[in-house]
Amino acid sequence: MGSNILITGAAGYIGGSIVADFLANNNNLIRKAHIVAAVRSEEQAKSLSKLGITVLQLDLTDENAVVEALLRYNICIVVHTASSMNTSLALHLISALGKQQEVSGKDTYFIHTSGLSAFYENTGWPSGATKDTGPVYDVEKQLADSFPLRMTDVAVIEHAKARGVSSFIVIPSTVYGKGTGEWNKLSVVIPVSVQASISGKTVHKFAENTKVSGVHISDLTALYERIVEKILQKEAPPSGAEGYYFALAHDIFWWETLDRLAVALKARKLVADSKTQIWPNDEAAAESLGVPVQFVQVLWNSGENIISENTPRLGWRPVWDKDRFLQNIDDEIQAVLDLGKAKSSLMDSLFEAAKG
Repeated sequence: MGSNILITGAAGYIGGSIVADFLANNNNLIRKAHIVAAVRSEEQAKSLSKLGITVLQLDLTDENAVVEALLRYNICIVVHTASSMNTSLALHLISALGKQQEVSGKDTYFIHTSGLSAFYENTGWPSGATKDTGPVYDVEKQLADSFPLRMTDVAVIEHAKARGVSSFIVIPSTVYGKGTGEWNKLSVVIPVSVQASISGKTVHKFAENTKVSGVHISDLTALYERIVEKILQKEAPPSGAEGYYFALAHDIFWWETLDRLAVALKARKLVADSKTQIWPNDEAAAESLGVPVQFVQVLWNSGENIISENTPRLGWRPVWDKDRFLQNIDDEIQAVLDLGKAKSSLMDSLFEAAKG
């Protein structure tokens, strides 16, 4: 008998791609698992219903509803890809897994999706290299009040420990590539840059040639698969304070990437010039990109110095590297032309955070 796995944010870019890739997985343990997808709206539920899986329109802010759903469907593993800025969503799911463990006597597992911005210097993270095998939790705990993603990470680890739930925190780097889900197939950072460039007929960049880490969506979903496979094989990897997993495949230098993008857009006659321009200020960038000004630097001009050691130990081997990413930059343009604007709740979350 297979395990029951709940994937939240299943209409989202990452969550939807995880659902699709789990269903197409050749691993017998994952193929035997009963996949349950949680979405926010009736329209999203209808879109995913064609997959032949259980789809729940579930309000994650309602703890009683979450507990009832996890008990009803005997969920022992949750892959959480909904908002990492709203701590309560994760805590409700962990509480429900704790209840499930009490009722069933089975071990339960919570895989949380955090964000790379928690480890940027301009959000308060200390300078110097950070390894996912190092004291990440201790530093996050010290700095939890200074950034919402760090607050959520710490709360997840502490609440899961208190409830006897094994927790894992996956930190995606800059994710690119067309998703495989049924609802939202677009990421945010690169597609928004493409949209702004087409709208303004110019590709803009910041004065600093910032380096970030990147990962293709297919490689990212493979990491979630690897963690779940290990759990199902009764070989659960390090969890709790030791359970951080940096999902980074290669470096991305923004100048190099945007210069390539400008050439590709010019070849399609979508911009006026194959040369990039420097943003005059953050306000101009925010207006063009359509984000609150306080998040412009965080999303498009922040670098990190992180080192992944836990993910290779899982046997995770990314297929996409920097050369392949740059050679296929035109795919990012085509995805935007095919799909338009991302159906993402991230922008709404950013504007809500900006109000607070």
